[in-house]
Amino acid sequence: MKKVAVSLFSIMIFGISAVHAAVNPGDSPEQLVQQTTSEILATIKSNREMYAKDHAKLYALADKKVLPYFDFVRMSQWVLGRNWRTATPAQRTRFVSLFRDLLVRTYSTALLQYTDQRIAYLPANASPGDTQMLVRTEVHQSGGAPDIPIYYSFYKNSSGEWKVYDVSIDGVSLVTNYRAVYAGKIRREGMDALLDSLAAADQQLRKKK
Repeated sequence: MKKVAVSLFSIMIFGISAVHAAVNPGDSPEQLVQQTTSEILATIKSNREMYAKDHAKLYALADKKVLPYFDFVRMSQWVLGRNWRTATPAQRTRFVSLFRDLLVRTYSTALLQYTDQRIAYLPANASPGDTQMLVRTEVHQSGGAPDIPIYYSFYKNSSGEWKVYDVSIDGVSLVTNYRAVYAGKIRREGMDALLDSLAAADQQLRKKK
């Protein structure tokens, strides 16, 4: 993915997962994104220096605000595909944890690159009773740079909560992108080798700042 797209994805992760008080239980995914994006971006903007100096606080913000709105188990199942079915329970648990932590740390760090791009929300095609919804946004860049479409795939779980299970940035699906990379690693070296590489990558991110 493009570096700028990765950065903007991190922004939108936090936009979706901002302060719970700003979201009503009956809000649609589209309302959830719109209502919370401005709040979380304001928080990051006003505390940029603090987060730049102390990434632990940035990670803590991610752990608190991101996880409730993303279904990392479903994302992990789709990323691993048929390898999920053959993985042991312990391997599945470890992958979900490592995959979640890697995304949170990678994109929360990239969040600091945000420079006031304008976010537009496109009309949603949804009907009452739908249990899946695609929230479409565009990030308008300055200087004549092309807009970046960012789409969020939501589903309503058995508890009636809307959860994100995939994000598409500039036409590239997060799930599909990682599935291709990880499938090759598993095919060549096995599941445990993939898990060890994810753990090593996470440790490298922890050491920064």
